[in-house]
Amino acid sequence: MANVLVTGGAGYIGSHACKVLAAAGFTPVTFDNLCTGWQDAVKFGPFVKGDLLDRIQLDEVFAEYAPVAVMHFAALSQVGESTTNPGLYWRNNVGGSLNLIEAAAAAGCVNFVFSSTCATYGDQDGVTLTEDTEQHPINAYGASKRAVEDILRNFQDSHGMKAVIFRYFNVAGADPEGEVGEFHQPETHLIPLMLDAIDGKRDALTVHGTDYDTPDGTCIRDYVHVMDLAAAHVKGIKWLLEGREPRVFNLGTGSGFSVREVIDHSRAVTNKEVPIIEGPRRAGDCTKLVSGSDRAMSELGWSPERSTLEAMITDAWRWHQTGHYEK
Repeated sequence: MANVLVTGGAGYIGSHACKVLAAAGFTPVTFDNLCTGWQDAVKFGPFVKGDLLDRIQLDEVFAEYAPVAVMHFAALSQVGESTTNPGLYWRNNVGGSLNLIEAAAAAGCVNFVFSSTCATYGDQDGVTLTEDTEQHPINAYGASKRAVEDILRNFQDSHGMKAVIFRYFNVAGADPEGEVGEFHQPETHLIPLMLDAIDGKRDALTVHGTDYDTPDGTCIRDYVHVMDLAAAHVKGIKWLLEGREPRVFNLGTGSGFSVREVIDHSRAVTNKEVPIIEGPRRAGDCTKLVSGSDRAMSELGWSPERSTLEAMITDAWRWHQTGHYEK
């Protein structure tokens, strides 16, 4: 079984990707510093606790495991924090990624799947984003991810690095079999916050803005089921191992869901009311942010088959009631 180095494999998306990799016949080798990940989430292959800023350790990992590819999730990802502390994001997201890319190139591991973000496009309200949409990030998080994309292109020219880059918005849901799931501390994502409010773990869910120019007045965002996302990343590995060229793929539904739609579906799934507080708009929030995925569907053969609100909330609710990790 070929090894794949998965940075951030102890995190939410990375742990699901490790499960899908293992099911596809690969051995995922998780490399994670556990600053936001959980060792309990590492269930499908070896674990190495380490930091991307430690180049010596990275060289040792490549020498020991000889991975056929890298799947790179590890990054700080809070937009607000990146606005107030941009240096932290440039140092970790860009500096750490550069170390990783240099170590991979030195080891002759040229197949690289990068988990980027639609935040590289910036504020493009109401536009269905494609891979050809211009990138104008408006915060250090988005800018740091775009910088890593640029570094990968540079290393393609200098070292023959081949990268598949995925850009997407919000991730939701959990492993339907309940082996891994979403567990952030603190939590910032809409669906788990909503489920916390239903469970009484927080007083209420705050809806930020109810006067947007949308059918129900709340903003619209694109959500992708975490298992669909993981499946796309494994397809990216196979794409590269088949000798295909570097490629960028957006992953989304092309339509998105409003905050009220998410809340309404949660009632149907849980049979419980969501306590709500209606608050003002947050600075910088757009009315509608969605991404298309025509290229991923036609070229990768990817389909967001679980990315319905019913499936995402059902899987998240199942995990929410039974799943957690311990430090």
